[in-house]
Amino acid sequence: MAKLTINDVCDQVRSKSAGPFWVTVDLFFSNEAYYKRYKHSETLGPELFESLFSANPEFVKRFAVDALRVVKISFARPRPQGWVHERDLHAGQQYVRLLNVELAESVPADPQA
Repeated sequence: MAKLTINDVCDQVRSKSAGPFWVTVDLFFSNEAYYKRYKHSETLGPELFESLFSANPEFVKRFAVDALRVVKISFARPRPQGWVHERDLHAGQQYVRLLNVELAESVPADPQA
């Protein structure tokens, strides 16, 4: 059985600049079951953002918004917004790298449940 990807379990994935030193990614899960299963997934941890975006894992923050079924993940940019070789000034295209990330089939239990 194939693993699910972020694109499979989310209705919308977006990224945006969160100031000159941060990028935020929003994962809008398509249903409550997916949200509960993956909101604390280690697959969506700092190591993923280090490998995809060269982000320092110490500066990756995750926030779950239960009322919206959204996981917001912010990470420090490796270089400030607007540096000489910037190709995505507003970070609006950064989410694309996440779409085909395979999610772990088993995730740790929600410590808040």
